[in-house]
Amino acid sequence: MPTVRLEIEYDGSDFRGWARQPGLRTVQGELETALATVLREPIELTVAGRTDTGVHAVGQVASFETAVQPPEDLTRRLNGLAPDDVAVTAAGVVADGFNARHDAKARSYRYRLLARSTPSPFEQGKALWWPHRIDRQALDACAVALVGIHDFTAFTPTQTDHVRFDRDILGASWQTEGDILNFQITADAFMRNMVRVLVGTQLEVASGRRTVDSFIQLLRGAPRTAAGDTAPPHGLYLESVSYD
Repeated sequence: MPTVRLEIEYDGSDFRGWARQPGLRTVQGELETALATVLREPIELTVAGRTDTGVHAVGQVASFETAVQPPEDLTRRLNGLAPDDVAVTAAGVVADGFNARHDAKARSYRYRLLARSTPSPFEQGKALWWPHRIDRQALDACAVALVGIHDFTAFTPTQTDHVRFDRDILGASWQTEGDILNFQITADAFMRNMVRVLVGTQLEVASGRRTVDSFIQLLRGAPRTAAGDTAPPHGLYLESVSYD
């Protein structure tokens, strides 16, 4: 059975996340419907990173097995059937047994802040407007502290299926791009809401409501209530998945 890899982009604004849910509009549901139409068989996608409601992706990866030989123009056919807020940027047969989730070595996310006093109609739903104080030096110190293996219990919901809370952060930084302040983070794996809680907690540091040292203490394991608010989903993007 051929194994196919898809590379996908989507605007998560009008989706109830990635995962298929009965009666709800999801990215997985839309793509599996398109695949079933093209391949004339039911398809179940495995995804590298399951995104929540309102979260975007510019480098999502999914895989599936099929009993038929996929057409050479699979990318074109899928985009002809998919809605305007999701696009398949590449599709092709890969080595048997490839699994988009289990074979992934690292995932990278980006959180976008519009860091200025006035909102932008062009960033509505694409970045979190943050007209408040920002201590950039404190943000940079938080990012430096994140790199390495830490206990992220404080940064995921209390009710969770996770049994392991240690994650290896391979890189983390804050980067300025005009009025946009980007939080970039790469790790072996992420837990639900982890990046958004990290952002929300770091913004408390940036606004002077929490110290850098108190943020660092959270990385040693703490209850969810000890960390900050969960940042809204619309500023978050799954940027890339690494398999090397």
